[in-house]
Amino acid sequence: MTRPVPLPASALPMQAFRSEQRVRFGDCDPAGIVFFATWFAKANAAVEDWFEAALGIDFHALHAERRVGTGFAHAEADFFAPGLMGDRVALTPLVTRIGGASYGLTLHVHRGEAELLRMHLVTATTNLDARRAVPVPADLRAALAAYQERCA
Repeated sequence: MTRPVPLPASALPMQAFRSEQRVRFGDCDPAGIVFFATWFAKANAAVEDWFEAALGIDFHALHAERRVGTGFAHAEADFFAPGLMGDRVALTPLVTRIGGASYGLTLHVHRGEAELLRMHLVTATTNLDARRAVPVPADLRAALAAYQERCA
């Protein structure tokens, strides 16, 4: 497997949504470096923000009222540099695939121009009551496709 090369933030599409987050004391290990699992929580927070700001879909209503879940079915990350306590980072999701009951994202995390890590996420859409996969809802599918087109 070839190791990916970090991309500068300026290489990402200008139209892409960016979730600005601060690395806090509680995000770090005793050495002041972001604990690897924290990045997955930050990724989920970025996705919640992205839904409302870029897709025009209320993430919380999708789950609580419509009972459609959007959990990670697959998650992996390539780490390029450590995140540090006090950093201000930008998390930028890009749609890579829209399937029947899932969609793929690449989420780039930058501190300034430096890419700290890149996550590859597959999100499954599920019926939260039946706990089964369901097709990506039509409004979400359309919003994902429109965002993907804007960022192409």
